[in-house]
Amino acid sequence: MTCSMRSGDSNEGPVTMSAEAEQKMQFLFALRSRGVTDEAVLKAMERIDRGAFVRGVFAERAYEDMPLPIACGQTISQPSVVGLMTQALKISPRDKVLEVGTGSGYQAAILSQLARRVYTVDRHRRLAQSAQAIFTELGLSTIITMTADGSHGLPEQAPFDRILVTAAAEDPPGPLLAQLKIGGIMILPVGQSDTVQTLIRVTRTGETSYDYDELRQVRFVPLLEGLGQD
Repeated sequence: MTCSMRSGDSNEGPVTMSAEAEQKMQFLFALRSRGVTDEAVLKAMERIDRGAFVRGVFAERAYEDMPLPIACGQTISQPSVVGLMTQALKISPRDKVLEVGTGSGYQAAILSQLARRVYTVDRHRRLAQSAQAIFTELGLSTIITMTADGSHGLPEQAPFDRILVTAAAEDPPGPLLAQLKIGGIMILPVGQSDTVQTLIRVTRTGETSYDYDELRQVRFVPLLEGLGQD
């Protein structure tokens, strides 16, 4: 793709857009076309390079809008789903966010561009350590990474303004609901099978009251209790 200079600006001829710039433009266009329209979210996803979180044989597919396998039998979600989930959280700059399911670390990195503090937990120590290494490399100092059973949340750090769950449960886990601030929002997939899952938004409206909104059909790995073996 080329763009011509205005007459008199230069005699060097047309300027060719770099492959990297064109790739980034196409990446952002794909996000917009799939419903990611929040400008703050789009800017966060422009700043955080997905390629830093996709290694090995799938590295060349890092900028495609598709989920990709990572270690421990997990996946890195497709960028449009990451964007839509982040957008649905309605994060403000002073928010404290809990992410359940660190995975590659890509989602937590996006959240870190929007929130004051991000706590991310994964049941697989290998994934948590790998993600933390990338956060350190990128200078993302507002993310705290832990190996823990995410279905129990982090009661010692509660309450949270926002909670994001990147694995599917049959129902919203009680401990996570309890750790959400009144007025807070939780986004998570729910469903009893790998093929029928719905992304929902839970808003805590009182001490024991919650509103539930269905957002879209999704497909995530299941939310498991306990720690992984790796």
